[in-house]
Amino acid sequence: MISVAWIRLIYLIAAVLFITGLKRLQSPETARNGNRISAIGMLIAILITLIDTGIVSYATIAAGMVVGTALGLWLAYSVKMTSMPQMVALLNGFGGGASLLVAIAEYLNTSNRGETASVDTAISTHLGVLIGAVTLTGSLIAWAKLQEVMTGKPITFPAQKSANALMFLVIAALAAWLVMDPSAPHAAFYALVTLSLVLGVTLVIPIGGADMPVVISLLNSYSGLAGAMTGFIIHNEVLIVSGALVGSSGVILSLVMCKAMNRSLTNVIFGAFGGSSKSSGKLAEGLSVSETNIEEAALQLAYAQQVIIVPGYGLAVAQAQHQVRELMELVEKRGGVVKFAIHPVAGRMPGHMNVLLAEANVPYDKLFDMDDINPEFERTDVVLVIGANDVVNPAAKTDPGSPIFGMPILHADAAKRIIVLKRGMSAGFAGIENELFYNPKTQMLFGDAKGTLSKLLAEIKQV
Repeated sequence: MISVAWIRLIYLIAAVLFITGLKRLQSPETARNGNRISAIGMLIAILITLIDTGIVSYATIAAGMVVGTALGLWLAYSVKMTSMPQMVALLNGFGGGASLLVAIAEYLNTSNRGETASVDTAISTHLGVLIGAVTLTGSLIAWAKLQEVMTGKPITFPAQKSANALMFLVIAALAAWLVMDPSAPHAAFYALVTLSLVLGVTLVIPIGGADMPVVISLLNSYSGLAGAMTGFIIHNEVLIVSGALVGSSGVILSLVMCKAMNRSLTNVIFGAFGGSSKSSGKLAEGLSVSETNIEEAALQLAYAQQVIIVPGYGLAVAQAQHQVRELMELVEKRGGVVKFAIHPVAGRMPGHMNVLLAEANVPYDKLFDMDDINPEFERTDVVLVIGANDVVNPAAKTDPGSPIFGMPILHADAAKRIIVLKRGMSAGFAGIENELFYNPKTQMLFGDAKGTLSKLLAEIKQV
């Protein structure tokens, strides 16, 4: 039997490992190590909890570790990089679901034994139900939108915001009733659970694909808060600490991303952004794009002194990260300088492009944040935009009627030449046309990014 003092000391060690791991996640060079440190902290916390409570045997603990490790390895090796946002959405949902189940079990266990939970535990239980349920169903909707199981466009219905507000008020009233009157019927608790699950759905369906990176970050924050509530319910300090860390870091990241989009968090959650276009019609009238071919594009890249590559979700879909790294090496071998411009909301998940390029061994010092790379565009011979759209759209600076007006973008239009790799002229997540495509300095190179880059590589070698 381990003494209480030793258990608390081990929990403290686990908490220190969480914080150390989180600290190391702030840099790409130390992020992998940070992940390992945090995972070790979590493993220690889980093991000491299971041993302390004694509700399962050592054999069960060992079996759980084997099964969990096998599942983790299978997911890590089988999930494609393009599916990482969906995987993160599911993991957020699992975290919320676990907190929801613990809260339900605690309520039923206390109620069936005829006991009365303390006020703080009762409040934590109902908050755990609300946050856990919203995280579970909201994350499943986010997964379905990202996986294209359902439309990525906002789904709205009349009086949607009023309906959500009414549901929240009913949930709050039910929770208050259950706290003040522990003998209230179970039906009230089941109604609270059901309404919370429905609220998660109705909160996420009106959010469009353009806002999915922020939504995923926000749901990640919810899963942390749900975990912290679970910690209060079962009186586990390390769960409170880890949940609070995840929750607060998720909120901070969400706010940073909202700032990068020049929008408020409230506008993201309730704005139904990305549904319809208001400003695209006038742009295409009387204008046409200029096309180029592999030979001409290869010549421009081969003799460029500086090239900036702007990666977007199209690059991830085409799985062209290795070809783009080969292109970087080839241009630099010929004396040019290549840099990568990373917009804060590039891709479908925070850090998506950084992880994708890291997989292809693109050096970290080649990746530049928006504020650092924007002054470089004026001195750049060629900008290569690969599958990115809204983050380089000058309408954000020039068209007050555009839904993205005011959003900070990468100043690709300031470069001497712009080559855009796209499959066609379809709009991005925001659903609006891109002024950059009609810029006289822009040349479109249509086709799959992976195939086009492979042809460019072969052609540049011949120059």
